[in-house]
Amino acid sequence: MPIRTAIVEDEPELRKMIVSLLQEDPDYHVVAEFAEGAPAVAAIPGLAADIALVDIGLPDMSGIEVIRALKARCPACNVLVVTTFGDEKTVTAALESGADGYLLKGTSREELKRDIRSLQDGGSPLSPMIARKLLNRLRAEPQKRRSADAEAVLTAREQQVLEMIAKGFSYSETSKICGISATTVHTHLKSIYRKLEVHSKTEAVYEARRRSLIG
Repeated sequence: MPIRTAIVEDEPELRKMIVSLLQEDPDYHVVAEFAEGAPAVAAIPGLAADIALVDIGLPDMSGIEVIRALKARCPACNVLVVTTFGDEKTVTAALESGADGYLLKGTSREELKRDIRSLQDGGSPLSPMIARKLLNRLRAEPQKRRSADAEAVLTAREQQVLEMIAKGFSYSETSKICGISATTVHTHLKSIYRKLEVHSKTEAVYEARRRSLIG
């Protein structure tokens, strides 16, 4: 069966080129083409498309929104981004929204057909530049986590307050044990929450123990 493909691209010349490229090959069948995102989101779920080629910079809505909507309405349809946007924020947002592949415009005609086929066969085609950015990000994550842990070091007083809370003492009891006011206890807890990036005392105790900041 030919690969049923929908194209969401606002540049007329590029859209025409992609349509022509796929229509001349019996292995592909273009089921629809769109210059805007909203009509694509409305129509594609009813077209039984295998793959949707989606640009990020559309005139009426973000391609990220298109990806998210398509994945929610027809999760079986693979989404291949074909765009000029190669910054890390956009790439990450597209992949987190459900994109199955990410290509930068300028990919040769034959490479595009090969990547569409690869996607249909279960692959996740990425332009070399995109793959490199993702690898660099993954390599940087451990260092970011170490830096975050370093910044989360608690002061001796913060550690004492959290130890009391972890043992089940109330704020009032903690203030008496530590010899500080209840207001100061709250101030220390706010600082602890900020450093550990949590929002409750239960989360604070869990995260502090995970990082071996308290016993």
